[in-house]
Amino acid sequence: MSDTTYYLTTPLYYVNAPPHLGHAYTTVIADVLARYHRLRGQPVFFLTGTDEHGQKIQQAAAAAGKPPQQFADEIVPNFSALWTALNISYDDFIRTTEPRHTTGVQAALVQLLASGDIYLGTYEGWYCVPDETFWPNVTATPGQAPVCPECRRPVERISEKNYFFRLEKYRPWLRQHIQAYETFIQPTSRRNEVLAFLHRPLQDLCISRPTARLSWGIPMPSPPFEPGYVTYVWFDALLNYVTAVGYPDTKHARWPSWPANLHLIGKDILRPHAVYWPIMLHALGLPLPTTVAVHGWWLIEGEKMSKSRGNVVDPHAVIAEFGVDAYRYFLLREVPFGHDGTFSEQALEKRYTADLANDLGNLVYRVLTMLEKYFSGIVPNAQPRRGIALPAYEEPEEDFLPGLGTGVHLSKAFDAYNFQFALTILWACIDQGNAWIDQKKPWVLAKGDEVAMQELTRVLARLLEFLRALAVWLWPFMPTTSEKMWEQLGCPGNITDVRWSEAWKAGATAGQTIQKGLPLFPRREPTPTA
Repeated sequence: MSDTTYYLTTPLYYVNAPPHLGHAYTTVIADVLARYHRLRGQPVFFLTGTDEHGQKIQQAAAAAGKPPQQFADEIVPNFSALWTALNISYDDFIRTTEPRHTTGVQAALVQLLASGDIYLGTYEGWYCVPDETFWPNVTATPGQAPVCPECRRPVERISEKNYFFRLEKYRPWLRQHIQAYETFIQPTSRRNEVLAFLHRPLQDLCISRPTARLSWGIPMPSPPFEPGYVTYVWFDALLNYVTAVGYPDTKHARWPSWPANLHLIGKDILRPHAVYWPIMLHALGLPLPTTVAVHGWWLIEGEKMSKSRGNVVDPHAVIAEFGVDAYRYFLLREVPFGHDGTFSEQALEKRYTADLANDLGNLVYRVLTMLEKYFSGIVPNAQPRRGIALPAYEEPEEDFLPGLGTGVHLSKAFDAYNFQFALTILWACIDQGNAWIDQKKPWVLAKGDEVAMQELTRVLARLLEFLRALAVWLWPFMPTTSEKMWEQLGCPGNITDVRWSEAWKAGATAGQTIQKGLPLFPRREPTPTA
């Protein structure tokens, strides 16, 4: 595996309210990818953080009767606490109120002003406070107040002098780049959406706010800028991905990590990350990230989950009810990446019972129970088969266990952000494992002659070998469960020390003593009905 660092990011999360399921989904996806690349033996730099400037924060802080910095300081721990609860293995957490970020943003502003990519102009038109977005033209329904084309909330008419960043100047270049690099924006539907947007001229981006109207932001350095301006939050926040690795200090220890391999975002922030951000980087003379991957929304009864609608799902409550790994599994298994998904506790309950308790939990528990019963809990001395190059669902029934080919298929799914398919592959293996036990009937073999006992030894040895590999393959998705499996199977060392390519070799030591313990996913009591 390459020694080059795999650098991936989540977007920065806005601190006007505590985090919800949508934030959790993005961050779990990033964690799954980070863990997968670590198993591949690749150094990983996983960045997340919080976006703390702008008018919405200033207004939320005022409503709470607190200074904006104090308000942000009190909200941010909610995010770090949730990442701990979700078992998120991030390497850095950046806040846009940190000095390292302020320094980088101001350096970028000075450079772009000097190059002529920022200019002073006058804006007159509509402004959406919740989205902090200017709209030169808004169509109003007769008899009703004009509303934002995006969020449908009221806009206000303003006229003021501001600084602008030249987006239109770079539009032809960006279209050419996206057309030349098919994987720059994923999935293809989002790539096509951005290309269609770039078919029309771009309005230059207003990147300042007068302090008379908004004081909570990174000051635009004066000189060379006129005094009395702060930086627009969507210019400020996008720079975190380079300020976190040292920008403008190209001798910083983390700078070789740039460009990032992956920016992971939701579809509601596609335009800033797929249009503003690459143009900003190009204007600064910096290379672009490899991929911007865009996931869909989680819906509640057909509506987007959002703080403004009040229909958010508290991840802490779901974790307390079902456990962290069940929650992580549901998010990745329930909906294909890039599509919208509908959240309901009923759907999660069904996944927990059918997939986790009945399939995975049952397979592990019944194998360990048989090992206790027939071999006193000692891993038998057999010659387990070392995987054949076919995925589980193509193998002969006699040799159901997945071989080296399964790891290859899983890697392809990870590289395509097809987490649902990766889990589908693994659950096909689990289903076949349970079916193979039913076919081989170890409880019958245990009552037979010496030949039958040899077959029993072979069957359990193969099952144990498969469970060890399964623990490795599941670790990116459900790390706590995989580590419990590793311990129950009596495997030496830590699962985190195993490499993806060595999943079949890991822990396959005869004579080890298992530690069966409790079922991985205890069956839940039915929810009483009124």
